[in-house]
Amino acid sequence: MPHIRRELSTGWTLTVGDEATPQAREHVPSPVPATVPGCVHTDLLDAGLIPDPYLDLNEVAVDWIGRQPWQYETVFSWQPEAGAHEVDLVCGGLDTIATVLVNDVEVGRTRNMHRSYRFPVRHLLKPGENKLTVLFSSAWTYAEAVRDELGNLPNAYPAPFNFIRKMASNFGWDWGPSLVTAGIWRAVALESWSTARLARVRPVVSVEGGHGRVRFLIDVARTGAAAGRQPIRLRATVAGVTHEVEVPREDDQTELDIDVPSVDLWWPHGLGGQPLYPATVELLDADGTVVQTWDKRIGFRSVRLDTTRDEQGTPFTLYVNEVAVAVRGANWIPDDCFPTRVTAERYRARLTQATEANLDLVRVWGGGIYESDDFYDACDELGLMVWQDFLFACAAYPEENPLRDEVEAEARENVARLMPHPSLVLWNGNNENIWGWFDWDWRDQIGDRTWGAGYYLDLLPKAVADVDPSRPYWPGSPYSGSMDLHPNLDEHGLRHIWDVWNQRDYTVYRDYAPRFVAEFGFQGPPTWATLRRAVRDEPLAADSPGMLHHQKATDGNAKMLRGLTPHLPQPRDFDEWHFLTQVNQARAITYAVEHFRSLRPWCMGQVVWQLNDCWPVSSWAAVDGDGRRKPLWYALRRANAPQLLTIQPRGAGLSVIGVNDGTVQWRGPVTIQRMTLDGRILAEHQTRLVVDRLSQATVEIPGNVATPGTADGEILVATTPTTGHQAYWTFVEDKDLRYEPADLSVSTRPAEGGTRVTVTAHTFVRDLCLFADRLEADAVVDDMLVTLLPGTTHTFLVEGAGDLRPAMLDGTVLRSVNDAVVTSAG
Repeated sequence: MPHIRRELSTGWTLTVGDEATPQAREHVPSPVPATVPGCVHTDLLDAGLIPDPYLDLNEVAVDWIGRQPWQYETVFSWQPEAGAHEVDLVCGGLDTIATVLVNDVEVGRTRNMHRSYRFPVRHLLKPGENKLTVLFSSAWTYAEAVRDELGNLPNAYPAPFNFIRKMASNFGWDWGPSLVTAGIWRAVALESWSTARLARVRPVVSVEGGHGRVRFLIDVARTGAAAGRQPIRLRATVAGVTHEVEVPREDDQTELDIDVPSVDLWWPHGLGGQPLYPATVELLDADGTVVQTWDKRIGFRSVRLDTTRDEQGTPFTLYVNEVAVAVRGANWIPDDCFPTRVTAERYRARLTQATEANLDLVRVWGGGIYESDDFYDACDELGLMVWQDFLFACAAYPEENPLRDEVEAEARENVARLMPHPSLVLWNGNNENIWGWFDWDWRDQIGDRTWGAGYYLDLLPKAVADVDPSRPYWPGSPYSGSMDLHPNLDEHGLRHIWDVWNQRDYTVYRDYAPRFVAEFGFQGPPTWATLRRAVRDEPLAADSPGMLHHQKATDGNAKMLRGLTPHLPQPRDFDEWHFLTQVNQARAITYAVEHFRSLRPWCMGQVVWQLNDCWPVSSWAAVDGDGRRKPLWYALRRANAPQLLTIQPRGAGLSVIGVNDGTVQWRGPVTIQRMTLDGRILAEHQTRLVVDRLSQATVEIPGNVATPGTADGEILVATTPTTGHQAYWTFVEDKDLRYEPADLSVSTRPAEGGTRVTVTAHTFVRDLCLFADRLEADAVVDDMLVTLLPGTTHTFLVEGAGDLRPAMLDGTVLRSVNDAVVTSAG
């Protein structure tokens, strides 16, 4: 008989468990309809029983939910299928500590959000109505009990997330709320089968020249003893090429190779196309009837990680199709505290925002989840490389059971699940845990107990090598390649740079020359429309209650002001605070990205913290919790452009550096001018820039051009006239420049999709922004942080703002750094 899958997604109800507190029973006095997949919080929200935890101080008001037991239940009709020897209940994801019952008989217990479970239930089903119940215990209670049993271990936050296999950031992070979830977060289904089923299919893809090969490693599950098994056949097809094998009765594993004579390679976007090929594996019974099909899309590409020691240290260079990629990436956190709200369309929108910001890699950070296939499918199609952390972050983790076996099962399942995706280029063992062992005063607390090293240096690399030998593995981020080296060094492997945000000015970024920097970041508030939706304080201020509640970083607001003070004037009101802190966030990250990219090929990657947010919050994100692009997003797009022109200190002077991540040579004239703020040229140098593909070139600026006569009244401008690339250098900080008030002529005209706003500058104007969301919450603008020389023009496209007139562009909608500096000086 064919393999039959029936999802159990309807008719669910949610009630509080038997040992719930009176508070919980008061909030949920009777069963409420439940959505599966979903979670308790979203079900209670849909029922109108709790306030939105993302608004104001509501996070605190719903804190009781994570401390309660919960019960999900549905009734379904079932009839025996002719010939079905086996019926399994397959739970794709249960969050997290669950007991599963069919017709009131326990069939299994789970304790890992990050893996699936399969339970045989044929013997418990009866014709007609059947009942499925899933009882959830509190994740808090369970984690605390394991902690008490094994002994406490250090972590970065006051929650026992390191004692449970659950999304760590659910317990609160320095950008996220504490919303400890429970629920059926991935699909639940009945699977009926006979004789055999496909238990696991692993495609190992390789390519040499234009020739592709897929080695399918296939596990089958069978019924009955080996002597009585029926013969089965497997048939695989890739790109129209088919091969078939018979599986001996005594075997449960087999290999099947497909050679594809001519294939087009999959490339990161910007380096080539992303062709995807259909790949199927079919299970056939003795009569040749297809009883089950595995169906995915694959891409042909090679990937390797070069960490071969050189004279200076240890490089960290990703090669795709034997081309060294200087990574332009961003860290990815769960896009919502309730992951089932992130649809395929939302993944696509967010990841498109990444590619439109000229990013080519996202790092799925270790305090979140292994994302759904929708995420990786979108990355495959967009050409966005994925670096996947195993789920360990900012803590010491015990290596004993009940955790160890779950960790291994979780790792092996997810490595196998994600194998088909060509976008996946790297597995990483953990986030900052090895660094914690070295630098965070853990050793005295841990003593001779385990803390996770056995996972990162033994269990996980073995799992990757056994399950997917085609992809590289690295033990941690940061990590220098050996436990004999400090894990966070410029010369070796991966490093993180957090002293800049926490303690020092962003100009310190230039003191670092990492081989690859995997985390660095600077905070800014969310966009205006997002902020006003989420925080309804009156009056609104940086330190009003709601604003402080949506700032989870320790001393976050103080650090934003400390980082702003050396560069920009002190904000006089909330509007100016909002504008200047957003600008300073963009400035800090631009400064870092341009510096790191200019160090190519010594530095072969920079991955900013972070692309996205999970709720409305002041954070390091470029895209806020409502999906709106902050000024930082526009800065990333410019700083990560495939062809970057930047002015950087080199030796005792200044140089123009061209960075070319394109596939064709970049060459042409460069004009470097020192001029006054009113546009009068004081000195000029013309030269030629020749930058080979995938490289950088440096041109020294002569001293007479690079040396100012009046530092506070002059700027440097480098221009490539044939391509329009431009770079600026100021000799003093903005707050000390002798800005004139921004003198602008503004006109508007209708355009397809919105309104074009044309701005002509009559003075030097720095970081001109048009905040369209202040006009309409859903309005967007195509550009931001525009610098204009006197007499130059820029046109913005505004979509979603209706009939836009120049008079609507007041000093909060259209504003520049000039305004803040001049007003402060006056």
